[in-house]
Amino acid sequence: MEALLVRERYKVVQVLRAEECYAFAEAVDILDREKGTCLLNIYEGPLLRTYLPYFDQMQGCPAFRGMFLDGESLVTVFDDCVGTPIDQVFYRGDRHHWRTRLDYAQRLLHQALSMADLPAAVSCAAMLSENVRIDFKSGTLALRFQVVPLEGMVPRELVYLTCDQLRKILLPRSSSPVEELMLLDELDRGNCKTVVQLYALWRERQGALQAAYEALDKKNFFQRWCALLWGRVKRWSARRKRR
Repeated sequence: MEALLVRERYKVVQVLRAEECYAFAEAVDILDREKGTCLLNIYEGPLLRTYLPYFDQMQGCPAFRGMFLDGESLVTVFDDCVGTPIDQVFYRGDRHHWRTRLDYAQRLLHQALSMADLPAAVSCAAMLSENVRIDFKSGTLALRFQVVPLEGMVPRELVYLTCDQLRKILLPRSSSPVEELMLLDELDRGNCKTVVQLYALWRERQGALQAAYEALDKKNFFQRWCALLWGRVKRWSARRKRR
């Protein structure tokens, strides 16, 4: 079967998603094979008019290679993204060390902060679970820009989506210190309106979280059990006072 070429330049390797007026594909730039594969978002019909202004605001996105009109289609080109979807990496019952969790929480929030100035329709799509990609071999957390059409996206929605992903990394566990659990409680209260505020909250609590884990590591089993139990009592009391 003859290979599909977009604008006589991008050879489509695989169509990853296709629906009315939208398609997402993996491709190779035959004019610059050194860059490896790339990702194409293709919009037609009413989506073309909707998304064209959004991609005019992508100067701050390093993964964005550009866009062009091809016939009656808008095509946007992004760098490819390696890694495993976050849901297959962080889940209930996983065995990741707390240092790994804090490291990838930092990486996730840095990615969210880097998209603070992007259109919400783009940033929110990139923060969906299937697009948050983790590669332990290279020690990276990257976002795949499968910019699927979403309705009603506003900047605060990016905060909600980021918090959802953060809860997967900092999943409440029997070994979670109270500092981590109370941070998750604060996220649930929704006080952060922007990703800048969310990142500032993380930076404020990050040191205390690490210190709490390090303190637990120095305790024996009984001391650790008592400390974790006392932390949960403090958390219960704080929750009760807020009611």
